[in-house]
Amino acid sequence: MRSLNFIKTRFFSSPIDAFLTLSISYLIYLTIPPFINWVLIDATFYGETKKDCIDGGACWVFIKIWFTKLLYGLYPSEEIWRINFAFAILIISIVIYKYLNQKLKKYLFLFLVIPFPIFSLVLFSGGVFGLSPVDTREWGGLFLTLVISIFAIIFCFPIGILLAMGRRSNLPVIKYFSIGFIEFWRGVPLITVLFMAGVMFPLLLPSGTNLDKLVRVIIAITLFEAAYMAEVVRGGLQAVGRGQYDASKAIGMGYWKSHIFIILPQALKLVIPGIANTFIALFKDTPLVFVVGLLEILGMVNLAKTNPYWLGMATEGYVFVAFVYWIFCFAMSRYSLSIEKKLKITN
Repeated sequence: MRSLNFIKTRFFSSPIDAFLTLSISYLIYLTIPPFINWVLIDATFYGETKKDCIDGGACWVFIKIWFTKLLYGLYPSEEIWRINFAFAILIISIVIYKYLNQKLKKYLFLFLVIPFPIFSLVLFSGGVFGLSPVDTREWGGLFLTLVISIFAIIFCFPIGILLAMGRRSNLPVIKYFSIGFIEFWRGVPLITVLFMAGVMFPLLLPSGTNLDKLVRVIIAITLFEAAYMAEVVRGGLQAVGRGQYDASKAIGMGYWKSHIFIILPQALKLVIPGIANTFIALFKDTPLVFVVGLLEILGMVNLAKTNPYWLGMATEGYVFVAFVYWIFCFAMSRYSLSIEKKLKITN
């Protein structure tokens, strides 16, 4: 009886709610069962060629054959251990971070933010310590997606904080520079920024000067997302009561000391959902790097589907990529929610 009352109050409390419930249920009935049949029941999971696939279901043989390329792009197969080694260190560090005391957590965090990215780039690029060089044009797949996302997140966050503080500064030069920077980058589409960074910017460099395309792309995405991050952080700074500023001044704290120890911890705590949302948006924007010829995971699917032996396999590729993106975005959102609960800022 309690279950019936719950269903009635939640889904049939009014004629409009009843209509919406029945309509959505019918839509689910029309779409979900056929999709499950295509993805699982009628799908082909084993085989080596397109001929092994059964009509009417998904051909996951395509993903199986191209799986390594979708993960690592055109990276030399004999050097893939470098990528696995670096990401194994990252995953292990994230796992053990939860069980460390506060002092060790700070050291591990600093390691992941400063030395580890440099170590990873050296490992991936090679050319030193006996490692054979690998051009960034051979980087691709999910590996490239994560490289762009991680480095852009690491750099855009502190830049966004500085811009947010600059926009609230009393110094006109800093204030209007920050406003101009933020409004400029928020006013242009990312695909245009990437095109300028990847294609037009090299034309403006002096003859004989070269800056790696991947570096240019990471810088472009970092500056673009930093503008959005700045507005998120600025909202948090505005939400902190004026009394906090006055109290920090009253005990003799200067501008930077008061912001680092008093203002920013409170402001960032209030805007965790906005920060997570910006990071998720950044991660989902990475497929746009195709405009400059970089083949991240979606770019590799587009490359694979043009192979004469696998024509017509685009749907399976796109479903696989959508699933991968959903896993990472869902994980980021859940981690954000866990931080909110830990800091007790959720209802």
